[in-house]
Amino acid sequence: MKKIKVGVIGCGGICKATYMNNMVNVFEVIDVVGCADLIDSRAQWMADHYGIKKMTNEEIYNDPEIQVVVNLTYPESHVEVSAAAMKHGKHVYCEKMMAPTFEEATMLMQLAKENNVVMTTAPDTFLGAWEQSARKYLDEGIVGKPITVHAQVTSHYEPESPFFDTEPKHFFFPLHYGGGFPFDLGGYYLHEMINLFGSVKRVTGFGGNINPHRTFVNPKHPKYGEPFEVNTPTTLLAALEFENGVLGTFHISSDSQMSQAFVVTGTDGTLKLGDPNMFNDKLTVTRPGAQPQTGRIRPGEAPTAAGGPKAVETDNDVQQLNEFTMSQSVDLPILHGFYESCRGVGLADMCYALLNGRRPRCHADIGYHAIEIIHGIQESCKTGKIYEMTSRCERPAPIRPSALSFTAQEATLDD
Repeated sequence: MKKIKVGVIGCGGICKATYMNNMVNVFEVIDVVGCADLIDSRAQWMADHYGIKKMTNEEIYNDPEIQVVVNLTYPESHVEVSAAAMKHGKHVYCEKMMAPTFEEATMLMQLAKENNVVMTTAPDTFLGAWEQSARKYLDEGIVGKPITVHAQVTSHYEPESPFFDTEPKHFFFPLHYGGGFPFDLGGYYLHEMINLFGSVKRVTGFGGNINPHRTFVNPKHPKYGEPFEVNTPTTLLAALEFENGVLGTFHISSDSQMSQAFVVTGTDGTLKLGDPNMFNDKLTVTRPGAQPQTGRIRPGEAPTAAGGPKAVETDNDVQQLNEFTMSQSVDLPILHGFYESCRGVGLADMCYALLNGRRPRCHADIGYHAIEIIHGIQESCKTGKIYEMTSRCERPAPIRPSALSFTAQEATLDD
C-alpha cells in the first residue's frame, strides 16, 4: 500500500514510550524516514532501535521525500518547530497543545493557510474506542437530548521529587510555560467535548495561576529551599456554552488532590464517560429501563409491562412496574477499535486523509478552538466578563464501528 513518509522531531519521553513504536510497527500507512533531537543521544537511540536515519531538523525540513513533520518537542518548542516545517512546505502533526498562547496559535493557523499545508494536533485519543462509542451512543439518543456535560480532573503537582528539573529527562513541563495542567490534561477533555458536541460559543470562569511562588521541598533536591516560579495556569473552573445549546463545566486543577469525573446528562438519562487520556475505558448509562426485568413465560400466560410472567394486575405487579420505570445503570459495550495504546492514530488518520483527499479528523482548527477556550477562560478570570469565542471548528467525522482485530483496525481510517 502507498505510505506517507514522515520525519520526527523530538525524541523524548512520549516518543520513546509509545509514539515511535506505533509509528513504525503499528500503523501501516506511516513510513518513518528519520528523527531529530537537540539531545543527540536521544535521536541516536531511536535510530539504532528502529532502523531509521538520525537527522537534524534542517535535514528533515529539506528532505523532498518527507511529507509530514511530527512535532513531539516540549510545549515551548511547538511553535518554532511547526512554523519552520510549514515554511518548508511540510504538513505538520503536533503534540498537545499546538502553542502556549492563542496569539501564537493564530499565527500557526495563518502559516498553514499561507503555505497550503495541513496541520493536525494532539490529543488524538478522542479517536479511541470508548470516545467514539460514546459519540455513537449520544448521537443515537441513548440519553435523549443532551443537556449538560461536566468535566473534572484534579491532581497534585508540586516539585517534591529529588530529581525535579535537574536534567532534561526529569523536566516537568506541566509546571512550566505552555505546558500547564489545563493545556496538558485539559486538552483531552476539551477535544472529547468538541468531538461530542462541536464548537463552543461562550465561556466564563475563575482561577488561573493561583500559587505561582513555590519552593523545592525535598531535602534531597540540590535546590532544596530555593524559590520556584510557576508561569502557567494551574487551576481553572469554567462554564461553557456550546453552539448546539449544551451547557458544560470544565474544572481542572494541579493544585489539589486527585479526582476525576466526566458525565453527560440528557432528557432521558445520564452517560458516565471514561478517562479521555485513555483509549479504552468503561461507559455507563443510567436511565429508566436500562436493565429491564426478564422471566420465563409459561403456556397460557402473558408478559406484564415489567417483563414478568404474571397476567393479572396485583399490588405486586404495580410495584414491579414502578421498579421498571426507576433509573437503572448498565455498562455499555465498546463498539469501536483503537482500544489499546494507539498514540499516533491521529497521524495515521492524517496520512489517510492526504491519500484520500479528505479532511483529517484531528484538524488543527479543533486544537485551535481548544486553545481559545482556555484563553477565553483566562480572559474571563481577569475581566470578570463572559468571553465570546471568535473561532469555531468543524465537528470531526466519526469513525465507523468495527469488530476488527487490533492489527486490522487501521482499515476504519481508510475512508
